[in-house]
Amino acid sequence: MSNLAAVMPELGRIEIRDLPEPQPGPREAVVSIEAVGVCGSDTAYFTHGRIGDWVVDGPLILGHEVSGRVVAIGDRVSQVVVGDRVAIEPGTPCRDCEDCLAGRYHLCPRLKFLATPPYDGALVQRVALDERNLFVVPDGMSYEEAALCEPLSVGIWACRRADLRAGERVRVSGAGPVGILAAQVARALGASSVVVSDVAEFRLDKARELGFEVEHSGAVGEGPGHEDADVLLECSGAPGVLAQGLWRLRNGGRAAMVGMPKQDVSLPLSRLNVKEISIALVNRYAHTWPTAISLVSSGRVDVSALVTHRFPLEQTQDALTLASRVPDSLKAVVYPQGSPPK
Repeated sequence: MSNLAAVMPELGRIEIRDLPEPQPGPREAVVSIEAVGVCGSDTAYFTHGRIGDWVVDGPLILGHEVSGRVVAIGDRVSQVVVGDRVAIEPGTPCRDCEDCLAGRYHLCPRLKFLATPPYDGALVQRVALDERNLFVVPDGMSYEEAALCEPLSVGIWACRRADLRAGERVRVSGAGPVGILAAQVARALGASSVVVSDVAEFRLDKARELGFEVEHSGAVGEGPGHEDADVLLECSGAPGVLAQGLWRLRNGGRAAMVGMPKQDVSLPLSRLNVKEISIALVNRYAHTWPTAISLVSSGRVDVSALVTHRFPLEQTQDALTLASRVPDSLKAVVYPQGSPPK
């Protein structure tokens, strides 16, 4: 039986290869990968070959927004059984270091993260994974929804890092997939209002369709008199947007910086100091999958609304180049086992 994978042998090219059948080790399960969302990091590795200190230095399989079905289990597996449908957390920590033991496993210095060099991702038909990364999903949840629990987890973690409380006013800058998901999480957690800003009308329309008040980034006011939010979730990574958003926070407001700019960020700290604003950085997530599954299965968050394009495995390269070819696109999902659902 073939085990096809979309392999990036060099920058800007994907070829389909047949890999050896995975064998589960202790506490591992073999998962038939059913849906893989394409993230901006996948596109960056495909196009540029690096993100910060992570550099592609050989063939790499991309994909870390993943779901599937358990088809085999190894010794000492107790959390899943063959046939379970699962959402997959892509980071495997050592579980023994200071950060892991403190519950900060996402900061583990030995974290093995799918599709982050040198570790392969999940654009493959079957792969062996640690059972502790597998979360069983309800029968009514689609594989697509289960895979998108990964970007949803970023939104959940952003709200936790910003210490969002029910009744607060929230601004979300950047209406990409993570921004729209973060906005939905904020609403589900009881925000009294959520305003989403962006420069792209297509993305603003998507946010508007999901029931959010929207604002074009160019129309955002600054300085005294414009404070209209308690929490800022900065999801764009665009230069200057964080500083712009901080001016909209009330005294004692809180911000979570999700989008990472490619260059250093300049902030007018001497002027913002009088507002005593707290700024938290966001590095992936921890302990979020149960919450993500609950938010999706209950209908409080709609992840599939973000999916604009679907591809079979052999069209992975088209999926990775979608954003550069189709401006009015938001999220692509690849189906390794065959054609996408109609």
